[in-house]
Amino acid sequence: MTQSATIDTLRVPDALLHYEVRGHGPLVVLVAAPMDARSFEPLADLLAVDHTVLTTDPRGINRSKVDDPDRDATPELRADDLARLITHLDAGPAAVLGSSGGAVSVLALAQAHPELLHTVISHEPPLDRLVEDGEQLLAQTDEMIATYLAGDTMGAWKRFMTIANIQMPDEVIEHMFGGERDPQDVADEHFQYAHMLRPTVQWMPDFDALRSAGARIVVGIGEDSGEELCERTSIALAKGLGIEPTRFPGGHIGFAEDPERFAARMREVVQSD
Repeated sequence: MTQSATIDTLRVPDALLHYEVRGHGPLVVLVAAPMDARSFEPLADLLAVDHTVLTTDPRGINRSKVDDPDRDATPELRADDLARLITHLDAGPAAVLGSSGGAVSVLALAQAHPELLHTVISHEPPLDRLVEDGEQLLAQTDEMIATYLAGDTMGAWKRFMTIANIQMPDEVIEHMFGGERDPQDVADEHFQYAHMLRPTVQWMPDFDALRSAGARIVVGIGEDSGEELCERTSIALAKGLGIEPTRFPGGHIGFAEDPERFAARMREVVQSD
């Protein structure tokens, strides 16, 4: 059932954040990077039956406009944005789910503002420094970004899939990223490559801070993620925290692929706190 959303903006340092609130009850925050609030709508509707659900576009993406488009959207800045949104709603402490780059954002949030959280689900964070070939991966990422900024969009996306170890035929990549495209999608893609990817994959968690934060940290991995890079980085994160990873339905974006099963699993995880 579709839940009505209250849509608003919040002025934060250097940005105007778009955010949406659904439902009533304990606060749940759903965040990704670079994906925006639209990708969470089905999951948010399911959770809003008995939760207040906050979703947002990360700074620089879609409806969250930045004052300085040349400034990097670091995990620390994105975490500060989330802290300001949670404080603005005055409905915490919250359970937060971060996916991909958003999984890095919520780890940075847990380090900086643990008092705002009770459960942190970091679902497949791309933390390249945690794996043995991390420096090689970072060098490949720099090459990929340079390829994109030089104007070879298709070449950059093919490199992206190779680095992530996502098996996708070239013709599918060409269908997804070739031809006529929505100008906002292109702008978001450019911001991702120019100002979000590098600071996200280079980020290194403070394991001592996370272990002592007070909020429960859950490392999520998609059941169907196989040997993809984000499964490897997630396993390494869980090992560093001294916990076992938690499996969720679907793959890297299981929350969008199968929101019903994902919502059920998320309820189990949050309620076990």
